[in-house]
Amino acid sequence: MKKICARMSVLIAAVMLSVFALSSCDKKTDGDAATYKIGAVFSVTGGASFLGEPEKKTAEMIVERVNKNGGINGKKVELIVMDSEGDATKASLHVKKLMTKDNVLAVIGPSTSGNSIAVIPLAEKNETPLVSCALSYKIVHNDETGKPYKWVFKVAQSDSQAVDMIYTYLVAKGIKKIALMTVTTGYGASGREEMIRLAPKYALEIVAEEKYGPKDTDMTVQLTKIKSFGPEAIINWSVGPTQVTVVRNWKDLGMVNIKLVQSAGFGSLKNVELAAGTAEGVLVPLGAVNIAGLLPADHTQKAVTMEYLNEYQGKYNEAVSTFGGHAWDSLNLVLKAIEKVGGDKAKIRDEIENTKGFVGQHGVFNMSADDHNGLDKTAYNMVVVKNGTWALAE
Repeated sequence: MKKICARMSVLIAAVMLSVFALSSCDKKTDGDAATYKIGAVFSVTGGASFLGEPEKKTAEMIVERVNKNGGINGKKVELIVMDSEGDATKASLHVKKLMTKDNVLAVIGPSTSGNSIAVIPLAEKNETPLVSCALSYKIVHNDETGKPYKWVFKVAQSDSQAVDMIYTYLVAKGIKKIALMTVTTGYGASGREEMIRLAPKYALEIVAEEKYGPKDTDMTVQLTKIKSFGPEAIINWSVGPTQVTVVRNWKDLGMVNIKLVQSAGFGSLKNVELAAGTAEGVLVPLGAVNIAGLLPADHTQKAVTMEYLNEYQGKYNEAVSTFGGHAWDSLNLVLKAIEKVGGDKAKIRDEIENTKGFVGQHGVFNMSADDHNGLDKTAYNMVVVKNGTWALAE
């Protein structure tokens, strides 16, 4: 009987050791993983595909190059790209899976402001760095605390910075009366809020304000109403096809004597092409990535923007855009942090927050505990459509 009990004790001990060993394997730290896993959620298809497609191409191009050159610290980078289709629910499901099932070290994206705001709680709950590619300042601003969300960052210049640049330019041109047009989405609402908030600072009078839906195909009524109020400039805040529609309607109504300014969401030459010649003279605030060839040789961003331009065009035979530049900035911020601190999410977060002097496609980033964007209005340039392409606005 004693022998049987002894054998049973040995057997139980062996089983317990096996379970402990398996448990230890399950809890393996990210630093012990075979690869550095990074998630990405982009609007690759759907209405916002003009954002997500170049973001996906850019991210894949960078990871392919990094791995070809030996990876980071001897480990390959594994990029897991999910398509939100521009839908906030799908974006949330993808981010949740990446953070809880795939256990990625960080997530870049989503592509749009609405999707990015929707996934903030997931990044905070799962304590995983998220670097958004979208514009709204609300992505990194907690209204309750007045501080940034701990685990969330963004690389796109904020809408407030875009408005600052636009207003600075218009005032310099002697303009005093403006009209606003905004799309009824989170992106449009955020831009509208900033334009209204900052107008008094620049002594600008908003004489008219119109809205339209994200799927509207004609804005003639809104523009006709605006015309009757006699503004000197119209600022249109939207992304995608609606921006092109506004341009076409503006031209068709003979309103070219009223300056038309687009938000940074117009930052792709594909939009100019779709406008089919009607976009001549349209103004837009853009980052250096869009005008690499126009930058002086001594410009801080000249080297990185030209490098990206040549690599992207060489691989895909298409022009770079604002949106691909967002993916370049967000992914390289994450890769730079991993290279320095390894596969620890908390350390990666801290490293991104302490970023100083990082030269990207959209500016020189200087993050801090109070600023999870790290840019100011100098990251923008006022650009005008001239002869079917970008030119620096005079």
